[in-house]
Amino acid sequence: MPPARPDRIGDLLRDGGRSFSFEFFPPRDAEGEQVLWASIRDLEPLNPTFVSVTYGAGGSTRDRTVAITGRMARETTLLPMAHLTCVGHTRAEIARVLDDLAAAGVRNVLALRGDPPAGPGTPWTSTEGGVEHADELVALVRGTTDLCVGVAAFPEGHRDAESLDADARVLRAKYDAGAEFAITDMVLRASDYFGLVERARALGVDFPIIPGIMPILGLGSMRRMVEMSGREMPAEVEERIAPLAEDPAAVRAEGIRIATELCDALLAGGAPGLHFYTLNRSRATREIWEALRLAV
Repeated sequence: MPPARPDRIGDLLRDGGRSFSFEFFPPRDAEGEQVLWASIRDLEPLNPTFVSVTYGAGGSTRDRTVAITGRMARETTLLPMAHLTCVGHTRAEIARVLDDLAAAGVRNVLALRGDPPAGPGTPWTSTEGGVEHADELVALVRGTTDLCVGVAAFPEGHRDAESLDADARVLRAKYDAGAEFAITDMVLRASDYFGLVERARALGVDFPIIPGIMPILGLGSMRRMVEMSGREMPAEVEERIAPLAEDPAAVRAEGIRIATELCDALLAGGAPGLHFYTLNRSRATREIWEALRLAV
């Protein structure tokens, strides 16, 4: 009988193989729930290293995040990871969430500060009895559980960071607190990702940093997401996409091509894998997967 597959993402990543993973979010209604689970079942045969489920602002989807990751652990072959944020939670409430995740069979957490309740770019609001920063959340999880903890990283620096070097020091603090790997915000240029890795390595951060991938499926929606993260669409991408703005099908097709080229460049440059932001849909991820000829 073959040995059981490790249930901690950090252990899998330490084996040195490439990691391919997918991210989902808790749906708002029954129709969204059907779409989510159809996508999960469609992507499950690709045998991803792990999948993650996001956590709504202020913990607004806490129960659904626990329920979805727990169901994944029980009913699928997937290895689930639950997002967890500092926003609006006391340490006692965080401890209860961690207990719920453990009881549901979830062994992996992505520890995030989270966006302020008023949205990205607005002032941070402290919670009395809570934690202020992601490194404190990592330390809390590692100090009270045996869960594996991942963290976020930012190819162009977090929008609130004073500088790229300051942003790298924040990543080092999360590493020192016990994080075992990082997943980046969506990568817009391969050079930004490799710059992040170089800054991290210079500070002694030697854990895997997995680039996040989100293809352009609609020009307006992607521009809004890029703006929310405090960045600008790369000029070379705009030059390819903007002339197609009146043809949604052409925008989508070019967006898939751009994402595929980006993935190729990242893997060729030594990225330890790819993390696909699926938006609860499977088609675009499958198209990129097939274009890259990734092994199932």
